[in-house]
Amino acid sequence: MNRHCVFGLCAIALVTIPAFPGSSVAQGKSLKDQLVGTWIYVSSTGKREDGSAVPRPSAQGAVTYTADGRFHFITVRTEVPKYASGDPARPSPEEAMAVASGVVAYTGTYTVDESTKTAHLNIETSSVPNFVGAPNQRRIVTSITDEELKLTNPRTPAGVTLELVFKRAK
Repeated sequence: MNRHCVFGLCAIALVTIPAFPGSSVAQGKSLKDQLVGTWIYVSSTGKREDGSAVPRPSAQGAVTYTADGRFHFITVRTEVPKYASGDPARPSPEEAMAVASGVVAYTGTYTVDESTKTAHLNIETSSVPNFVGAPNQRRIVTSITDEELKLTNPRTPAGVTLELVFKRAK
């Protein structure tokens, strides 16, 4: 390849990149700016330290990151039973246990370490009391586009590594 051809290809690349507005390269946004918004839960997979798979329940949920450094996360198992009485203040003990064990929700503040692509969470309120104030709560962004977010929770309290997939809310 001669120099003119290489120069021409570089020029084409420089002109073409801005033509793809969905590209994070074209946008030049920080990771925090890319995270801001609401993301709908798609799926998750879990692995133990020995590499064996951990079955994950069917769930629905979302995570929201705000520009001012707050976040909200919730997942609810899809097979949680309805209350037979119809009164949310009077579930049976079995119904209450099914709901309590089928919901994970927490909220608080976050910061982003751009160099490690990690969101550091300060959980202030949670449906799981042990999460509140727990040290080293982090989510590693393994990939992000305008439409999809993939996160790794490197160690849950149960010692499981979770890979989570979200799509941007419309």
